[in-house]
Amino acid sequence: MRIGDVELNGNVILGPMAGVTSLAYREFMKPFGVALSYSEMISDCGIAYGNQRTFEYLKTSKIDSPVGLQLFGSDIKNTAKAIEIVQNVAKYDILDINLGCPVHKVVKTGAGSALPRDIAKLREYMGEVVKVSQKPVTAKIRLGWDQSSINVFEVAKILEEAGVKAIAVHCRTTVQGYAGQADYSKIKGLKETLSIPLIVSGDIFTLDDAIRSVNETHADGVMIARGGIGNPYLITQIGHYFKTGEKLPEQGTDKSIEYARQFARSLVELKGEAHAIPELRGILPHFFSGFPGYKKIRLALATNMKTLQDMEAIFTGIEIHG
Repeated sequence: MRIGDVELNGNVILGPMAGVTSLAYREFMKPFGVALSYSEMISDCGIAYGNQRTFEYLKTSKIDSPVGLQLFGSDIKNTAKAIEIVQNVAKYDILDINLGCPVHKVVKTGAGSALPRDIAKLREYMGEVVKVSQKPVTAKIRLGWDQSSINVFEVAKILEEAGVKAIAVHCRTTVQGYAGQADYSKIKGLKETLSIPLIVSGDIFTLDDAIRSVNETHADGVMIARGGIGNPYLITQIGHYFKTGEKLPEQGTDKSIEYARQFARSLVELKGEAHAIPELRGILPHFFSGFPGYKKIRLALATNMKTLQDMEAIFTGIEIHG
């Protein structure tokens, strides 16, 4: 798959997730076969106004390549200023615009999945983004605001005409949030109307989910987000299948502690214990979802883990009582 002048070695994309897809997470996931990864969503205002915490989201590395930085906003003046700043201070391959976030605090500003509700503004906004950006621009969208206003075909065509080089569609509406089921049937035939890559997203938790999503949509790539948290081998399974047609067996839980430890240490190195541990309390339990006594493990990580040493003690307990 090719996005603008960026050649991807595969078709499995690591989707942007707030509070998850830090540089440490992206570097951890890369060896499993990620062809392209996206940062957490980054506020254009935070960049434009010089918020130093926001600038932390711009960190990338040679391991983390190719990578897309994802901005969200609704005022083209702020977004254009942010893009110009990002181009001067960050190393990245693709600029992504978040047009799919359903969270109220984002939507109420007119950003995220609220922007595609105003087709005229969307056309003007994205046209300006493409003009300002020196990197290929991609966008992530949803089916529409709700079931009665699904406009994914219209929005996708406007984005392509504006110069966007690839489109990812999360197959839910804004009103659905992350509830209910992703409906791939709603974008059946969309690929055939586009001359740019289409990436399908939503409810891809297994290899069979990925196969079904591509069979229904004819998408060029699949975007893995929540389904890959704690299960990085899913990326390997999907990538291998679409290259060879072979279904690799499930990996089981043997390497779960090793993976969890590797990721945790990387995040602490990036952010320090004080900032990393609260994030790890939410992420690490996913590595143990298939374990007997999962609820006890999740509780221990959530309540007893205040340092890396605490984490190691919990892991030792899991290994002993395995």
